[in-house]
Amino acid sequence: MAPRAITPKILNPLQLNRAGNTTWSTSSSEVTMHVPLYFLAALLPAIQASPLLQSRAGPAPGTVITKCTNANQIALTFDDGPYNYEASLVQKLNAAGAKATFFVTGTLYNCIYSQRTQLKATYAAGHQIASHTWTHANLANLGASQITTEMQKLEAAFSNILGVKPTYMRPPNGATGGQVVNTLKSMGYRIVTWDVDSGDWNNQSPQSSLSTLTNAGTGSGHIILMHETVASTPSQLADMVINYAKSKNLKMVTVAECVGDSGGAYTTASAPNGATSC
Repeated sequence: MAPRAITPKILNPLQLNRAGNTTWSTSSSEVTMHVPLYFLAALLPAIQASPLLQSRAGPAPGTVITKCTNANQIALTFDDGPYNYEASLVQKLNAAGAKATFFVTGTLYNCIYSQRTQLKATYAAGHQIASHTWTHANLANLGASQITTEMQKLEAAFSNILGVKPTYMRPPNGATGGQVVNTLKSMGYRIVTWDVDSGDWNNQSPQSSLSTLTNAGTGSGHIILMHETVASTPSQLADMVINYAKSKNLKMVTVAECVGDSGGAYTTASAPNGATSC
C-alpha cells in the first residue's frame, strides 16, 4: 500500500502542548511526536528569519517603478558608474544627510573591479547599489537568455565585491519592451525607471536640469534620472538638487526606501567566484 502523506496539525511550535508534543495527522490517524519544547523554541528564531518562510516586502518582482510611493520623499539616482567622480559625489551626499541610488554597470566606462574600493565605500555609507546590466545593452533588443547573461555577470561582480545580490535594477535607456519584464521578473528584480529626466546625458545644463525638476512640482515623490559619469552632475547639479530638496523639506532616500522597502534592496548572493577583473 502506498505511504500516506503526513501534514502538520499544529504549525507554530509555540502552540505545542505542555508535554512538549506536537501532533501530525493523516486522513485516518494521528501521529504524536515527542519533541522537547526547549529544542523547538531554540530553533524558532532561525525558522522565522528564513527567507523561504517570509514574504518579501515592497513591490513584487517585475514591477516597473517610476515614482516614490512614500510622501515627502525624493529619490536621487545616478546611472552608468562606478566612475571617477563617485567619491566626491558620495561625500556631498553624506554631508547633506542624503541617501541615493547608484545603478552600476560592469564594463561601460571602465571595469567595475577597478572601482571596487569606492563601490564598497558607497555601499557602506548606506547608499543603494543596484544593477544597470553588465555592458549597458539595450535589453529590449535581446532574448531572455541574453538578458539573463547580462544580469548574472553583474550579479557575480556584486557577490565578489559586496557579498550581496541586488533586487532592484534599471534597464539601460529605460527600455522595458520585448522579453525584459518577464525575464527580470523571473530573476526576482524590481525594475526602476524615472519620472524626472535631468537630461544631463544630453548636454542639458545643470540650471536647465534643475528647472525640469522644479517644473515637475512636489505633488508626488520623484525619481530623478542623473548620471555620475557626466562631469557637471557631481560638480554642480547634485548640489542644486540637494538644495532644492531641502528647501521643499523632502527627505532624500534610496529608491527601495521611497517605495516602502528599506530593508529589501538586496538578497543573498551566490558564492563569490574570485574574479578580480572583467
